[in-house]
Amino acid sequence: MSSGGTTTAAASSTASAASTTRRGHAPRAPREFGKRDLALLFAGLMVAMLLASLNNTVLSTAMPTIVGELHGVEHMSWVVTSFILASTIVMPIYGNLSDLVGRRPMLIAAITIFVGGSIVGALAQDITLLIVARLIQGLGGGGLMILSQAAIADVVPARERGRYMGIMGGVFAFSSVAGPLLGGWLTEGPGWRWAFWINLPLGALALLAAIFLLRLPKKEGERPRVDYLGMTLIAVATTCLVLVVTWGGTQYEWGSPEIIGLIAGAVVAAALFVLVEWKAATPVMPLALFRDRNFNLTTLASLAIGIAMFGTLGYMPTYLQMITGAGATVSGLLMIPMMGTLLITSIITGQAVSRTGRYKLLPIIGTVVVAGALYLLSTIVVDTPIWVVCAYLGVLGIGLGLSMQILTLIVQNSFPLRIVGTATAATNYFRQVGATLGSAVVGSFFASRLKENVAAHMPVGAAPSDGAASFTPSAIAGLPEPIHTIILTAYNEALIPIFLVLVPVVAVAVVALCFVVEKPLATAIEREIPSESLATGQLQVIDPGLDKDATGASFEPPARERRAHAGSKG
Repeated sequence: MSSGGTTTAAASSTASAASTTRRGHAPRAPREFGKRDLALLFAGLMVAMLLASLNNTVLSTAMPTIVGELHGVEHMSWVVTSFILASTIVMPIYGNLSDLVGRRPMLIAAITIFVGGSIVGALAQDITLLIVARLIQGLGGGGLMILSQAAIADVVPARERGRYMGIMGGVFAFSSVAGPLLGGWLTEGPGWRWAFWINLPLGALALLAAIFLLRLPKKEGERPRVDYLGMTLIAVATTCLVLVVTWGGTQYEWGSPEIIGLIAGAVVAAALFVLVEWKAATPVMPLALFRDRNFNLTTLASLAIGIAMFGTLGYMPTYLQMITGAGATVSGLLMIPMMGTLLITSIITGQAVSRTGRYKLLPIIGTVVVAGALYLLSTIVVDTPIWVVCAYLGVLGIGLGLSMQILTLIVQNSFPLRIVGTATAATNYFRQVGATLGSAVVGSFFASRLKENVAAHMPVGAAPSDGAASFTPSAIAGLPEPIHTIILTAYNEALIPIFLVLVPVVAVAVVALCFVVEKPLATAIEREIPSESLATGQLQVIDPGLDKDATGASFEPPARERRAHAGSKG
């Protein structure tokens, strides 16, 4: 962090302290973050980010062995979906509570929950308990991802934040390959259960970092009022939506009472959520966020990218393992081209944004590249050379590296620091909704199509009694011809055509990003909302680096403050 940025941030903190005094709270001397403090803080955040992102992918190469051993291929999608679903539900909760009570206590809670889920997963003896373990892991993992991004915004202005966000994207890139590789190595070595046990030392390291390194500014003011009802309603609506896309057309018919009931539940919960948030004093997801144009556009793009990204990455390692006949470790290595391009592109993109302050064109190009990569992946057949598949994955990595972290930066630049955790969580929530939908839809279609293909093409009496449920890579590799080819073709025809369906989804993101307004990146940190904004009955979204409203958007203060203001007028 440059000295100029530190000085400006200190000045901003001083101004906010004065504002705090005007509101009746005791002033507190601003704390400046030097290079050493910032380095330690960032190191701690990277450990937490790695812990969460690694577990998005660590089971991907181990999945065929796990579901084969536990006899649960029909539930394979839930091992992936349960983690994403749980992390999605809690993202707005962590973001809102961290704005109210501080980042560190929430991060400590997230790490503890995540490690607890890892212990349950390591001891699981059936597929049901494994899914429960992944659900618990997700309840902690959602906080790890959100708080890592929000905490860096506490100390680094948006103009300088690009390089840090780029490195965070690099951590995700590293884990996207290190996860499958580690999962493959553990599966072929000490066993897949060590994919859970390994989280204990990593979790302990992250916990120590959170306790001793994350010395963030403390929250001051009155006791926060938590929006419990809003949190409950958003959890219900999200769960119903995911169950609809997971069960619809597979476990239940689309017109069945169960699916219709879930759709009705999602609609009712969403409607009630809007009403509750409209009146809540401290809403978990303020409706005023949606008055900002860039927030709406980048959130729509994030949702589309989430659908495509997790719909692809969740099942590609499994496909490579089955088709190539390679072991779990080798199939993890085959993901390196995507990791390498995502890592390099993400870091270069972040550096470029911090240096130039320009960012609009990068995510547009990135989403176009992602759409092209999905089309290329949809052309894969059983005998496609493996180097061609790796090249296509490399193209996908370039597109993701150009877009993902920049979208978060755009959102953070649109709101003051007091609600940056809530805003970051909101946009990531919709990205994770997309990830959940993508993973659930692709997983459901893949599992059902695979079962149908195997039943339709296998010779009478040749298929196992449980269909494809007990197929593992080693079992498939040992099958005689022509059964071996039939199974490989079934896998290809079950998964690959789905990638082409995802191309129009990403095209929506491309169009949305074309309408983003490239606002100047803030060069200072606005720690508090000026009390004058509350006095006028509106909360203006101020760019701390400018002397004017940078967004043209405004927010109404909480209902209780509006009532107090109306009473003072009367």
